[in-house]
Amino acid sequence: MDGRISGYGEHVIKFGVVGYGYWGPNLVRNLFEVPETMVVAVCDAREDRLRQVASRYPSVELLTDYQKMLDNPEIDAIAIATPVSTHYDLAMRALCSGKHVMVEKPMTSSTEQALRLIDEAERRRLVLIVDHTFVYTGAVRKIKQMLDSGKLGEIYYYDSTRINLGLFQRDVDVLWDLAVHDLAIMNYLLPMTPCAVAATGINHVSGGTENLAYLTMFFQENVIAHINVNWLSPVKVRRTLIGGSKQMIVYDDMEPSEKVKVYDKGITLGAGTESLYKALIGYRSGDMYAPQLDVSEALKVEIQHFVDCIHTGSEPLTGSRAGLQVVRLLESASYSMKHRGKLVELAPDALAV
Repeated sequence: MDGRISGYGEHVIKFGVVGYGYWGPNLVRNLFEVPETMVVAVCDAREDRLRQVASRYPSVELLTDYQKMLDNPEIDAIAIATPVSTHYDLAMRALCSGKHVMVEKPMTSSTEQALRLIDEAERRRLVLIVDHTFVYTGAVRKIKQMLDSGKLGEIYYYDSTRINLGLFQRDVDVLWDLAVHDLAIMNYLLPMTPCAVAATGINHVSGGTENLAYLTMFFQENVIAHINVNWLSPVKVRRTLIGGSKQMIVYDDMEPSEKVKVYDKGITLGAGTESLYKALIGYRSGDMYAPQLDVSEALKVEIQHFVDCIHTGSEPLTGSRAGLQVVRLLESASYSMKHRGKLVELAPDALAV
């Protein structure tokens, strides 16, 4: 079956949304706000959640049986906002029913599952997008423009902190819950991929998973990346530092307005007649500025992008292969964490898109 839709700009993409817990309401609200989309049905196992849908969106069909949604020929695409452990089964069933799929992060709980979804979507010429929402924020898109323009110069490091008190997840550890955002952003921004990863973490809740972790990634290009994630922090921090040879960036998602700040700071190396070990190091301290950012809601931008990709058959920014990259990194990090920080080497083509 060819999943592409002819008559671009004339066809409204009709959605079914699975899961109306934490993220589902945001999906439904934004789908109602995008002119090219329509929500036909919402499916959830809990009746109290469906009652919330009915009170706000009386035109939407309410379902507890997912198969009824898949059997509806009017529905073009399925948006999945359920626990990670259910992603593969729900997405595969949707693809096999000829539906385009938007699946919440991370894409699946294993690379094997991700590869199967990719094969099925490509075989049926359907669009599979992973909801790495931060990639579509005005802040991250502005940083991408700056990196691509070469304004930062040679990249030295990527350092991110994403910590808060809760929400504890039942089926994934803190890496799969929080670090997934930073890995998606990093993979989108940086032109290189890691060659090795190492992670450490610990669990403080009986029967639970790791609730704080530190992930380090190494690159062939003399670049290093570090991610700190934590469910047990008394404060909420969402801050990323990107260091370059010309400029440095601080991206603070908690800032109400100036989320991205660019610093003309760094070092200069002056090689004299002495050995390189005695090279003179100079410190450069210039101005700071905050570029203007697009304030459009990221999820709305992503949904519009998904619709465009359905019409054109093109690969989304956070398509299935980008989702596979993140899952592979998370798998390697989890293995390293279980072995107390053991370095995991990645094959040169392991993260190739």
